[in-house]
Amino acid sequence: MQKTIRIGTRASMLALAQSNWIKGRIEAEYPQCTVELVKIITKGDKIVDVPLAKVGGKGLFVKEIEEALLSREVDIAVHSMKDVPAELPDGLHIGIITQRENPMDAFIATKYRSLAEMPTGATVGTSSLRRKAQLASLRPDLKIEDLRGNLDTRLRKLDEGRYDAIILAAAGLNRLNLFHRATFCFQAEEMLPAVAQGAVGIELRRSDEDLLQMLSFMSHRETTLAVRAERSYLARLEGGCQVPLAGFATLEGDTLTMTGLIAPVDGSRLLKAVRRGPAADAVAIGLQLAEELLAMGGREILEEVYGASIK
Repeated sequence: MQKTIRIGTRASMLALAQSNWIKGRIEAEYPQCTVELVKIITKGDKIVDVPLAKVGGKGLFVKEIEEALLSREVDIAVHSMKDVPAELPDGLHIGIITQRENPMDAFIATKYRSLAEMPTGATVGTSSLRRKAQLASLRPDLKIEDLRGNLDTRLRKLDEGRYDAIILAAAGLNRLNLFHRATFCFQAEEMLPAVAQGAVGIELRRSDEDLLQMLSFMSHRETTLAVRAERSYLARLEGGCQVPLAGFATLEGDTLTMTGLIAPVDGSRLLKAVRRGPAADAVAIGLQLAEELLAMGGREILEEVYGASIK
């Protein structure tokens, strides 16, 4: 059994909360094991004044951490799975996915209890193209403005009056004990979440089989199957975390149901489709859903965003 485990993590409050949660679980399971956090600044952390969609590229919040894994500076990496690109570097894999937190988006405002209460022209802050498109479809009369920064920074900007409301992931609020700030959570029918939103994954070197076995007690079957479907869908659409697409899978018994969405940023049309099948076919269900949406017109929408063709 490995006596010391070094966790590579971003230095944001949320990333540290997630990594400390994993640290606590390992130490509780293996009291004789020492777990250390190694803080790593990523490109996405350095660029705080430009919408991520304009920065381009994938892996803005994981690349430097993966490099530390490959160079053996750290033993594992803890990620918000919605930030992890569909393709990983050779030699690395997401070995463990823990039980999913609330995957939905939360509405936070100081004056309004709901999106419906907001007056025409009110300002909503988000830099997510996925959220922008769905908000524009729900309330085309609102002003949607870019909002960057860590979770605590975004809340501060709201409190300073720069926005009338902001949209954040409910999972992040829960993990920082800030869910009381949320006025309500959107239902999936209103605001489909990002692929793997609410799920935390542990990335390891493929060669570290003993370490994977040691940490396997944290793996959650239902979340793992849902995230597999969502990430196969993401891979087929060549998407990162900042493109106008969404995907959400759930399990009921042994049946997996997944809903996908592709939309132009202005929300002028939302392409949605649903696929279901045996949970064992999770990867295939995600791929089939992606193909269906591409055929419905999603290919043209994404090619315009990417500035390149999709096979």
